[in-house]
Amino acid sequence: MNHIPIPLFRHQARVREENPMPLRAGLATLRGVIATWDRRARFRRDLKRVSRSDPHLIDDIGLARRQVEIEIAKHLWQA
Repeated sequence: MNHIPIPLFRHQARVREENPMPLRAGLATLRGVIATWDRRARFRRDLKRVSRSDPHLIDDIGLARRQVEIEIAKHLWQA
């Protein structure tokens, strides 16, 4: 059973047709999400490289080896 009132749904559809800004806002949000995922992927790739080549640097910034492994194992969409 659909619980969304029909008049409300029709109003939302009409607003979307009249105002193209939600599409632009949606694209801006998508770009922001992709940029965030890219930053996370680069950070985790760099963290992995540093943890293998210079493990003493990981100790210097105050992270435990297990914390680094957990961070490296995360997917790019996970915060």
